[in-house]
Amino acid sequence: MRVSWNNKTIEIEKGETVMRCLELLGAGMEGVLAARRGDEALELTSIVNQDCELFPLTLRDEEGRRIYERSVRFVMLLAIRRLYPGQQVRIEFSVGGGVLVRLPGRVLTAEDVAAVEAEMRGIVADDLPFEKAVWTLEEAIAHSERDGQKDKAALLRTRRFPRIAMYGCGGMWAYFYGAMTPSTGYVPVFALTHHEAGFVLRLPTQNHLDAPAPYIDRPKHLAVFSQSAKWCEILGVVNAPDVTRMVEEKRLRSFIRVNEALHDKAIADIAELIVNRGRRIVLVAGPSSSGKTTFTGRLAVHLQALGKKPVVISMDNYYRNRDELPVREDGTIDLEALDTLDVDLLQEQLMRLLAGETVEVPRFDFTSGKRTDKGVPLTLLPDQPVLMEGIHGLNPELSDHLPQELIHRVFVSALTCLNLDDHNRIRTTDVRLLRRIVRDMQFRGTPPEDTLAMWDSVRAGEETWIFPHQEQADSVFNTALHYELPVLKHIAYDMLMAVSPEHPQAIIARRLRKVLNYFPDIDAEVLDEIPPLSLLREFIGGCTIDKG
Repeated sequence: MRVSWNNKTIEIEKGETVMRCLELLGAGMEGVLAARRGDEALELTSIVNQDCELFPLTLRDEEGRRIYERSVRFVMLLAIRRLYPGQQVRIEFSVGGGVLVRLPGRVLTAEDVAAVEAEMRGIVADDLPFEKAVWTLEEAIAHSERDGQKDKAALLRTRRFPRIAMYGCGGMWAYFYGAMTPSTGYVPVFALTHHEAGFVLRLPTQNHLDAPAPYIDRPKHLAVFSQSAKWCEILGVVNAPDVTRMVEEKRLRSFIRVNEALHDKAIADIAELIVNRGRRIVLVAGPSSSGKTTFTGRLAVHLQALGKKPVVISMDNYYRNRDELPVREDGTIDLEALDTLDVDLLQEQLMRLLAGETVEVPRFDFTSGKRTDKGVPLTLLPDQPVLMEGIHGLNPELSDHLPQELIHRVFVSALTCLNLDDHNRIRTTDVRLLRRIVRDMQFRGTPPEDTLAMWDSVRAGEETWIFPHQEQADSVFNTALHYELPVLKHIAYDMLMAVSPEHPQAIIARRLRKVLNYFPDIDAEVLDEIPPLSLLREFIGGCTIDKG
């Protein structure tokens, strides 16, 4: 049998483990958590029985970080089970450099959280093995019911495949939706931070492997998640099986209407706040595929309903000519850096507009990478607000010379509160990636492989230029819709299936498909229920926000 890595191939007998194969190939094993084979993540303890090429996975890889987090979550759940037998645990969303964890019905003190962390460290020190076994689906459902994991049993009932890989450690067995490390000793870097809602589980990051990410207090970010949690209660949807139930009971159309009504009310509240505070400049920012453009258009509609006549100016038109931009050492240009914008011109024109002067707003031609010779003349009426949308909207350097009392900053993002089950969250970044795959393929002709390949770069830009400034916002709006994953599945699933298993990004496509598999298929005519001004229309098509 032939196994390869890093342009080296060796002959081995069938039955060797992934770890042994990598060792024989000369791969340094320090920090290696698992390996990629095609579109699969394999445990180091997995047996290799076919010719293949292996790629070690570490914390520097997105899939490696997910394996690490998954394994730490198992350790945490085992620790809580030992300290509080029978206690429900809800793993929520990313917040402040970590993941929020709640114990419903129990108020945790700082001492309680310290005890959980100490128990976790004891489990790691014992270096307990993670066992893997293949069960029938019926066995897994029955075990979950007996074990009090009714949420997991409900999810497994929606599973399409008859057999399932279960993981055990320290007497606890569960399904964890992906590969694990060989043992608990592989995940020594973590920390728990006490929080009023429970605690925040902090893990190492791609750039800081030896220490957990620092906790960053982001009350505005947390507040919008709390609002969305209330929406979940209103809608009766917290986990994926709840959405399936909606579809089975023929209530998806009603579900869509209430989702959209909650969105509309939240946008109306932001518009009213802007008017009541007398703000003239509204800056909207958010990460890729958050729905910034449609949100800005809908906000303009609500401002009109309050008697205002807003003007929307694209921040993109203030891009500097590409041949004027600084080049990095590797010869590339950081197109997401603030200095790609002519900030001086932007601020100068906004000041003149506020003073009642006429300015010529530039127009940027993305095909040529330059501004056109002729701009668009614009004069503001007294009290007329200006709305500008772009990734740098919250960066203080973009607006530092403008009258701050006239600025209202809005941060928008798809902050997903829906889980697969209590222990397995659906990441906001995955939902945004699905949105972008759908939009890029339908409206830009970009195949999923290309969108997947650029995603790491997009995320790096967000971490540098967007997320550090999100608490500067006066308002935060969550563009996530609880019904959107079945809709995105309807459009994206076949696109993801078409990604070759041998493509370098195939492992991401497979991961996204695994999430979508837990959502029901829907009838195409249900899409008619999604209103033309929905945030989701920006990605699936049919948005009329720019059609007058």
